[in-house]
Amino acid sequence: MPPYIAHDPDHRLWVLSGPASSYVLHLDDEDRLRGLHWGPVLTLEQAASLLERPLPRRQFEDPADGALALDTAGAMRYGHAAVQVRFADGVRDLELRWTGETRSAHELALTFSDRHYPLTIEAHFRVHADTDVMERHLVLRHTGTEAADGPVTVVRADSATWNVPRLNGYRLSQVHGQWGAETQLTRTELPYGETVLSSRRGTTSHHANPWVMLDDGTATEDHGRVHSAALAWSGSWQLTVQRLPTERVAVSAGAGHSPITPQLPPGAELRTPVSAAAYTEGGFGGAGRAWHRYLLDHVLPHPREVRPVLYNSWEATEFDVGIEGQSALAERAAALGVELFVMDDGWFGARTHDAAGLGDWTPNPERFPDGLTPLIDRVHELGMRFGLWVEPEMVNPDSDLYRAHPDWVLHHLTRRRTEARNQLVLNLARPDVAAWMYDRLDELLTKNDIDFLKWDFNRPFTEAGWPDAEGDPEALWTDHVNHLYAVIDRLRATHPHLRIESCGSGGARLDPGILARTDQMWTSDNTDALDRLDIQHGFSQLYPARVMGAWVTDSPNPYTRRSLPLDFRFHVAMAGVLGIGGDLTRWTDPELARAAELVAAYKRVRPLVQHGLQYRLRAPGDGELSAVQYLAADGTEAAVLVTRRARRFGHADPALPLRALAPDARYRDADTGARHHGAVLLSHGLPLTLTPNDNASALVHLVRED
Repeated sequence: MPPYIAHDPDHRLWVLSGPASSYVLHLDDEDRLRGLHWGPVLTLEQAASLLERPLPRRQFEDPADGALALDTAGAMRYGHAAVQVRFADGVRDLELRWTGETRSAHELALTFSDRHYPLTIEAHFRVHADTDVMERHLVLRHTGTEAADGPVTVVRADSATWNVPRLNGYRLSQVHGQWGAETQLTRTELPYGETVLSSRRGTTSHHANPWVMLDDGTATEDHGRVHSAALAWSGSWQLTVQRLPTERVAVSAGAGHSPITPQLPPGAELRTPVSAAAYTEGGFGGAGRAWHRYLLDHVLPHPREVRPVLYNSWEATEFDVGIEGQSALAERAAALGVELFVMDDGWFGARTHDAAGLGDWTPNPERFPDGLTPLIDRVHELGMRFGLWVEPEMVNPDSDLYRAHPDWVLHHLTRRRTEARNQLVLNLARPDVAAWMYDRLDELLTKNDIDFLKWDFNRPFTEAGWPDAEGDPEALWTDHVNHLYAVIDRLRATHPHLRIESCGSGGARLDPGILARTDQMWTSDNTDALDRLDIQHGFSQLYPARVMGAWVTDSPNPYTRRSLPLDFRFHVAMAGVLGIGGDLTRWTDPELARAAELVAAYKRVRPLVQHGLQYRLRAPGDGELSAVQYLAADGTEAAVLVTRRARRFGHADPALPLRALAPDARYRDADTGARHHGAVLLSHGLPLTLTPNDNASALVHLVRED
């Protein structure tokens, strides 16, 4: 293949290539950075031939509109501009000139400066040898002096604009949702104009997720070309997909939301988060596998680890937490084969209900008179790791922390403080709050042998002000997230054994930015296995099973009151990082025995699920069957999880065609011993032997014999 980053100085052209795709950049005569190509691999010579094609000319239209990879406000460009500023004298247009480049085998930085004002913009690009996912970000610098120049107001600074090539049509894939129903997949025709996806809540949100996929309307799970882009940011964000009447389409992704406009004083810089994107072939499944591999290999802090089976006490006890009850649950969990025991909310301060104690991160002396050590020691004696729930960015007004520091929360002096779930948001943008948070959590981890934190974030921002004279309410939206990242990074450096699950009242903090510093995600507070099929299907479009926390809980489900078989609940949860959250003291002996068998079965296929290639065989809405396959990278093993919602009388379950097996190989069912030819499994499918009842399910583990 061509070099990862190739440069043609005569044509002022760069070709950035992954294993199977290229992105071509070109500086035109006005120093505008254009995106010439985003698709299959091109050589420099092939890319240069694109310059021979004339630009379309239309009255009152800029021929570069929709084609700029660094899309700045100015001239005759009237659509969404990725970079928008306002200088001290009120001028909003940018006129950039290229001033140079720095380049290595995998990274490129192109520097531009405004022709009149003291502002430079660096456009950074990074490619990888093993994936077609490319990364980009910007750095804006105010190069003026305090005496001569005022601040630059940053109206918009998107990390990247991705230029989609001309297609015969445009279909947009995204996920939407709400609490308890996150990551619901939708595919719709892209309308003309600007389609804006965003969160204004201070966190990623339940309601949308910062990624999109585009195809020409004909891609399927297994076939077709797909362009996709995502943003690595855990605060407010915005993705703008622009379709012009000229049929040019561009995706701009960046942090922040209107009308937040941070100030850039002289000498300061603004570094945007990473936006990543991929061109892939092989349909939506191929796109998903590319993102899974990228996140596993280049984003997660410990990608090769196998995540343990966990037990969480929340649904069993809620706030009724004590050493005897937790020890009893731990003993039953260990007998099932659980490897990580997590005590949830209610262990600290005056936290006997959700209206008190949040922020006081010391063990409740009545519930834990000798601290956490006796429970931690018991959990470790049982052969499990110990985890703890925390929500350090929040505070109850009824807490010692709030009484001591009422000014530490987001607020305006002239407005009431809106409580949600009886809590307020700490202003983590404040350096003193960030220092307190690190010190308190470091003390908790130092004094107690804690292996795992479930880090929750249960409510969005309101009254996002900073009344102190030294505070900047415009910057707090980004500083909160950056300080959160810094606290987690520092904790992990100080306590290298620590592992963290990101939780946002379910799936409200899910994005590649938080994944760079946590080990798994809490997918949704809704643990109903039928609802989880849709949630997990949308989750898997971008995110790998290795980070998807999934619990088996009681039946009837505590939220939906739906009753489902134990096997069905387990098989749905096995599609990710298996956890158990039911009240084990109420499970019958046969249920406990069967649960232990299912945990052992999961452990046998866990390396395939968490690190294998995922193939979505049947989507939850595609008839009554839903199925997903996981294949070892070397092709030697496969696991298939299949569920059936309802059985139609007189209709047998169809065989399930598998994917990517070796046609000339034979595969043995590890449980039944049945043998299958790879070619037959690919063409005629895997015969299913589900029980003849509604909500039936199965796990099939295939081992290649040769």
